[in-house]
Amino acid sequence: MLRKVFICAALCAALLSANLFAQTARDASHLVPNGKGWGVEIMPGHPRWRIPELGSALGAGTGTTNGIYYHGGPVLPGTVNLYFIWYGNFENGPAPSDDATTVSLLTSLFSAGGLGSTPYARILSTYFDKALPVSGHYALVSSTTDGYSRGRQLDDAGVAAVVASAIGRNRLPKDSSGVYYVLTSSDVAETSGFCTKYCGWHSHFNLDGADIRFAFIGNPDRCPQSCEEQLLSPNNDSGADAMASVMAHETSESITDPDLNAWYDLNGNEVADKCAWKWGPVNGILGNGAWNLTAAGRDWLIQMVWENSRGGGCDQAFGGKFYSQ
Repeated sequence: MLRKVFICAALCAALLSANLFAQTARDASHLVPNGKGWGVEIMPGHPRWRIPELGSALGAGTGTTNGIYYHGGPVLPGTVNLYFIWYGNFENGPAPSDDATTVSLLTSLFSAGGLGSTPYARILSTYFDKALPVSGHYALVSSTTDGYSRGRQLDDAGVAAVVASAIGRNRLPKDSSGVYYVLTSSDVAETSGFCTKYCGWHSHFNLDGADIRFAFIGNPDRCPQSCEEQLLSPNNDSGADAMASVMAHETSESITDPDLNAWYDLNGNEVADKCAWKWGPVNGILGNGAWNLTAAGRDWLIQMVWENSRGGGCDQAFGGKFYSQ
């Protein structure tokens, strides 16, 4: 299953890094994130080639690291505005989760007072850029719908076009400090690898001089064996519950690495990639409605995030215990 492939790939990358990064030649290649969960190789002279900066606090140059490096790019400070585009059919689509219940659950989770106000979100406050720290707060401020304007087969450019269209038609505001999500129903394919290579991704593009950060999140009910940890989920909606975890993952990375040139490790793994499919202790049994976090009055199973302090590690809440699985 895809989630097991992710774990295997991470283990293999860790083993390789013990040899590849013991002493790096000055003309050696460099791995940078592609926003889809793995690093891609570039060479010196490439616009994204950066020497990682050490330091664990704003403006610090301590020569220490917490297992992740700053590469000079911006983060999103302050309370980050989130914008949802429900693409496809979330009224009576082919999967049970293609319905208003999924919309309601995820709207509640990401609205003010939800996930973006929890100790989980405050893990992100351990990240910064050259000017400002991440606040560890985010909230949904506006949503719209799109009834297959670009069909049921989207490529990466098509996803960006959906966002650009929503902004251009004034259905959502243009906000270079926010994050836009294209949330697709289960009958929509993302042809660059949804269900086979990834469950979601994030990137950015320029729109009339504004740097627009956005993410693609497909309904995991299209491929539950690849993108769902459990079919019996805490909110009795396996698609929505699995989307929630992927959205939390991409939100964390969109805020700490919005232009894919800020925070990642030597293998090109971003802050949530380093903890992908790792939950920490759960209430109940995985596969039978287990959960590890409460937000917006409900229980959720959410992947952990890498905390950039105390040596670094995956945890469920800021300042909490680190867990390897």
